[in-house]
Amino acid sequence: MEASWRQVAGGRGRARGRATVAPSSGNGVHHRGAGGGRGKGPVGVAGSGPSPGGAAIAASAGSSAKRSPSGSGASQTSVASELTSHRKFEEIKKANQAAAKKLVEEHFSSSSEEEGDEDFEGKRGKIVANTFTTYTTQTGPCPPCPKMVTTTCYCKKGKPIPRRCSAKEWSCQLPCGQKLLCGQHKCENPCHAGSCQPCPRVSRQKCVCGKQVAERSCASPLWHCEQVCGKTLPCGNHTCEQVCHVGACGDCPRSGKRFCPCQKSNVPTCGDSCDKVLECGIHRCSQRCHRGPCETCRQEVEKQCRCGKHTKRMPCHKPYQCETKCVKMRDCQKHQCRRKCCPGNCPPCDQNCGRTLGCRNHKCASVCHRGSCYPCPETVDVKCNCGNTKVTVPCGRERTTKPPKCKEQCSRPPTCHHTSQEKHRCHFGSCPPCHQPCQKVLEKCGHLCPAPCHDQALIKQTGRHQPTGPWEQLSEPAFIQTALPCPPCQIPIPTICLGKHEVSPLPCHAVGPYSCKRVCGRTLNCQNHTCMKECHKVTELDGSTDKNKAGPECLQCEEGCSKSRPLGCPHPCVLPCHPGECPPCVQMLRIKCHCKITSLYVGCRKITTADVNEKNLLSCCKNQCPKELPCGHRCKEMCHPGECPFNCNQKVKLRCPCKRIKKELQCNKVRENQISIECDTMCKEMKRKASEIKEAEAKAALEEEKRRQQAELEAFENRLKGRRKKNKKRDEVTVELTLWQKYKYYLLLVCAVMVAVFAWYIVHNVD
Repeated sequence: MEASWRQVAGGRGRARGRATVAPSSGNGVHHRGAGGGRGKGPVGVAGSGPSPGGAAIAASAGSSAKRSPSGSGASQTSVASELTSHRKFEEIKKANQAAAKKLVEEHFSSSSEEEGDEDFEGKRGKIVANTFTTYTTQTGPCPPCPKMVTTTCYCKKGKPIPRRCSAKEWSCQLPCGQKLLCGQHKCENPCHAGSCQPCPRVSRQKCVCGKQVAERSCASPLWHCEQVCGKTLPCGNHTCEQVCHVGACGDCPRSGKRFCPCQKSNVPTCGDSCDKVLECGIHRCSQRCHRGPCETCRQEVEKQCRCGKHTKRMPCHKPYQCETKCVKMRDCQKHQCRRKCCPGNCPPCDQNCGRTLGCRNHKCASVCHRGSCYPCPETVDVKCNCGNTKVTVPCGRERTTKPPKCKEQCSRPPTCHHTSQEKHRCHFGSCPPCHQPCQKVLEKCGHLCPAPCHDQALIKQTGRHQPTGPWEQLSEPAFIQTALPCPPCQIPIPTICLGKHEVSPLPCHAVGPYSCKRVCGRTLNCQNHTCMKECHKVTELDGSTDKNKAGPECLQCEEGCSKSRPLGCPHPCVLPCHPGECPPCVQMLRIKCHCKITSLYVGCRKITTADVNEKNLLSCCKNQCPKELPCGHRCKEMCHPGECPFNCNQKVKLRCPCKRIKKELQCNKVRENQISIECDTMCKEMKRKASEIKEAEAKAALEEEKRRQQAELEAFENRLKGRRKKNKKRDEVTVELTLWQKYKYYLLLVCAVMVAVFAWYIVHNVD
């Protein structure tokens, strides 16, 4: 039922009935459906008030009574209840109209009577329209509640905590634990609002009739199989034809008085039109009396979209929504509605505010609203430096709140090298400078520093801007805090020189290696000379008993070794002057391999001490021998001395004289047996045919040459006839020599020289 205010002001609400002519059951009378507003049917009546609606209901009741004179008492009861509800609706509508009129009469005073009737009627219509306007179309939502309340989490397991009333709902993130609808499992999601989600697990469940079992989700335990019930009905003659149902099968549909589906006759199908009201509520079914539900209304009507901006002719059963997006602002006055085909009742804004609160630390979590956001509900602790004393302030005020004064001792670690600092109260900023004795162990001598602590000494800053003239004022000197090194130690320490020639007392800070300026004088490693360097540091070798022996820092003897070399070694000793025997020769000798192609490098000591077999192995390059066998092939042996063995196994191809027949044989067998391949009859026949073809081609070429010469002769004679006799001269035919005729002697001479050079090169390389 539509709201009462939808029927006010001449039926301008959304209830717009469309009446059509519906055929009756055969008496020639047509019943017209009437709506609550302006009728748009072909025979509809426009108007408002209780009479048309009551008449329509009465007519429908009468027509139904006429259609089923022998109907049951249930249909009469439904008609009576429908009349009662319609009567109540009319009473409420009349009361609302009376209240609206009373409001209009009270709003206008006696002075408004002077205005025209038209202005009065217009204003009254506006007031009536504004009376039924919803609250959300005029004002925005209320701002979030700033009060503090103590609430618990969604699952009621967490301890109650104080929160803003606008954000009192919170989650403890513990598992929910509530039993799900399946009755077997518990919710495993973290603490959440609202009902639990369906059970995600799978279990074996029976269908509603209990005939089949299948694995299904716990969230949907009720399911129907595809089997027909098949139980015997109470009549005892028929079986239930329903598919997998719950409960009793019910009475047999073929028992008792049976009527046609349209309830007009007591035959199975009366053959008349159905005439039932379709789902659209406007048109009636035009099919013949049939079983089952009526089809959807397919009559084409002109429909208006929900927002009222477009109209379109389309089937009655299809809803029409245009694609136009609403551009009205929502209650927050920041975001547009953007709904498609919006009827005007734009929903409240569902986006989060997201504006930064006044604390500049958090953002507003409320729904988008007008005006300023409420203060941040969080609190911040302002602590002293050590953290033992604190003050709780609202979030955002920690920047302007002074830290509380603390009476505890300063617990900061000392900034100097001491393990503890002088006692003082907790404070911000740097601690006062330390005045305890330094007592540092000096790195060089190991003595303790007796000066006061100088890790944070104040020194004057240097390198600052200097005044350029007397008109500039001198700036006050600036001091910076820095650590100063410990003063040098002055205790005398007896110290020996680098070369261990003498011992002299030196200040502790100056103790270190020094030279006495004498000559070193130690015996060098060659045991023939002494070190001539100035007194220097000498590293004593472990286990050495000779204190006069030169160390690695002493000079090295630069003279060459003059000792004799081993027999057969042509190289001198590569070491400078040294004691003892010379080391073995490690230089390499360059020798040619057996094939005289590759140069090999062999140790001098190896080649001089090797026997004949070892020398042959050292002179082998490990490559294939490059020499040619008498057959013309290359030797297959590795680089070796002497003549190559004649064991050529390489395959060669033999052909007949005409080159048609071809066979592959080993080279050594061919040379031993002198095998040859003769031409067969086919070869001779092919040779004869080839000779005949050549003779024919030569004959044709000769004939062609004769014709060409005859043509040239005739052309030449024709040219001679046109010349004058005094200018006639005998034509001289110039014959040009070819390159071979010009330079054949020179080419023969060059070839002879090249052959002589090649022969000389071969003879000398072989030797």
